[in-house]
Amino acid sequence: MSFSNLLMKSSINGSLRSTQSIALLLLNVNTRQGHTLRGKPPGVARTLEQRLQDDNVTDPEIVARINIGFPQLKPSRSAQLKARLEHLKAQRSSKELEQLARDNKLLIDLDKVQDTYVQTTGQHGLRLLADHYGIFEHLFGSAYFVPRVPLTIQYELNADTLSAVYNGNVIKPSEASKAPLVSFDGQLDPITGKAAQGDSFWTLLATNPDAHYTNPSAECLHWFIANIPNGKIGEGEVLADYLPPFPPKGLGYQRMVFVLYKQQSRLDLSAHKLDAKDNNNLEKRSFSTLDFYRQHQDDLTPAGLAFYQTNWDESLTSFYHNVLQLKEPVYEYDFPKPYLADQKFFPLKQPFNLYMDKHRDIKEVNKEYLQRKLAKTHPFDGPEQPLRFPNAHPLRDVPSWLKTEIRKRRLGTGRVQDY
Repeated sequence: MSFSNLLMKSSINGSLRSTQSIALLLLNVNTRQGHTLRGKPPGVARTLEQRLQDDNVTDPEIVARINIGFPQLKPSRSAQLKARLEHLKAQRSSKELEQLARDNKLLIDLDKVQDTYVQTTGQHGLRLLADHYGIFEHLFGSAYFVPRVPLTIQYELNADTLSAVYNGNVIKPSEASKAPLVSFDGQLDPITGKAAQGDSFWTLLATNPDAHYTNPSAECLHWFIANIPNGKIGEGEVLADYLPPFPPKGLGYQRMVFVLYKQQSRLDLSAHKLDAKDNNNLEKRSFSTLDFYRQHQDDLTPAGLAFYQTNWDESLTSFYHNVLQLKEPVYEYDFPKPYLADQKFFPLKQPFNLYMDKHRDIKEVNKEYLQRKLAKTHPFDGPEQPLRFPNAHPLRDVPSWLKTEIRKRRLGTGRVQDY
């Protein structure tokens, strides 16, 4: 037989084998790698996410989020590109900048970088961070807003040190014991981003959505200043004095949220005024940002936002006792008892002493360790001097579990360290 005939026969046999394998694959669709598939095969069966979507059908009109803030008038794309090209042209034609760069003396003004970031994408980033921390969900429900007026808040620690409120940073209650320094551009038009004509009035609210003890859906009002003329905080109408944050011990972090509203005109908000005798009454400081906005949504619009996180520190003990006149609450997690299997007659591959200690009373084990320690401690000379070379002393005719225990005692490691 010639070589060409052999080649033709082998190709025919190969095609027959491939046809037979395809036929077997079609017949055994529900068999994969020797295992029978249960249910529909992959690609046909729906995923868990698809099933959950079918079970939890929601109306898009109901769950749709609403922007309650100010819109922003942006310049055209051509105008932005033109301004950017002019800036680049001016930078490249500057001989002074070129000389500083060649001499490795060119420094970047970080304050200008921060100002540019705040004026361009900083407020949009703040809105995303507020969504991440659940600020809008817990204060405004399904509504949100993009802060258009940069809000600067700083706590004065001493004459030379300020603790600024960034996007969710941590500030301790001892640092926030006094009212912060608040500043913003009160003449800024949130829509155009330019200076507005005439007087403008603002409202500043500071609330904590995690601090209410009796009503989880309510907030604690920490600060309320209304009718702030042209951004001058000191001339505003204080409806509720500043109350420092007081996160209880054991509950983790809480959020302090500052919301700045722009008023259409001077408003009469005396109904929300808190009497001086009720400044430290937590029940009187119950507040709902959503209800407040619904009541005055025709007269004010949220324009600025700032928030930080805080947790317990030692200064709150005296604050609870002396200021709030309350017993300091302390929350502890009740850990479940560890699972302990039934005792075995012959525990395999487990240290004998440790296995037996698991099934003993922990108080009895602690007593045994304490007696062992006191037995080697002289009442006047103190404990025995440790061996200079603990591992150099051999251990013979001792079970393996006891040998390990003696080595740990000599080295001062293991559970003996607790006593």
